[in-house]
Amino acid sequence: MPVKIYLIGYMGCGKSTMGRKLAQRLNLCFIDLDKYIEERNFRTIPTIFAEEGEEGFRLCEKKALEEIADFENLVVATGGGAPCFFENMELMNRTGATIYIAPPTEILVERLLKSKNERPLIKGKSREELTRFIDENLQKRAPFYEKASLIIRDKRNLEVDDVLRLLEKQ
Repeated sequence: MPVKIYLIGYMGCGKSTMGRKLAQRLNLCFIDLDKYIEERNFRTIPTIFAEEGEEGFRLCEKKALEEIADFENLVVATGGGAPCFFENMELMNRTGATIYIAPPTEILVERLLKSKNERPLIKGKSREELTRFIDENLQKRAPFYEKASLIIRDKRNLEVDDVLRLLEKQ
C-alpha cells in the first residue's frame, strides 16, 4: 500500500470527503491542499485569486505541492486544477499513488450548485453555464487527469472500501 495518496479530479467530485475517510481508515494524515495553501499564505483562496489572479494562485499551489511531496504517510486532496499546471501531475505520480475521482458532469453540477464553499471559478454561473463550463474544463483537463495511477468513474456514492479494493489491486 502506498504511503502517500493524492486524490485528483474536478471540484465537487468528493476529493476532500473521500480523503478524510481514507486517511482515517488507513491511519494516515490528511491534507486538503487548498486549506494548506490558505494556512501557508495567511489568506483565503478567493483572496489569493483576487489579489494575484489565477497565475499567482497556481504558483502558490505548485510550491505547496512541492513541500507536501517530501511528507510521508498521508492522503492529499488536491484542488481541481492542481494536476494541470507546471509539472504537478508528474510530481504527484513520482511521489505517491494518484487516484482520479471522475463522476459524470450531472453529479458535479448538482454538488457544486449546492456547495456552500465560495469557488472563484464558478461564482454566479447558472445551471446551464455551469454544465457548459464543467464540460469544457473536463475536456481540457482530461489529458492530465488521465495520467493518474487509478481512475474511478461513474460513482455517485463512492465508498472507502471501493477505493481500498482498487489500491490493493495496484
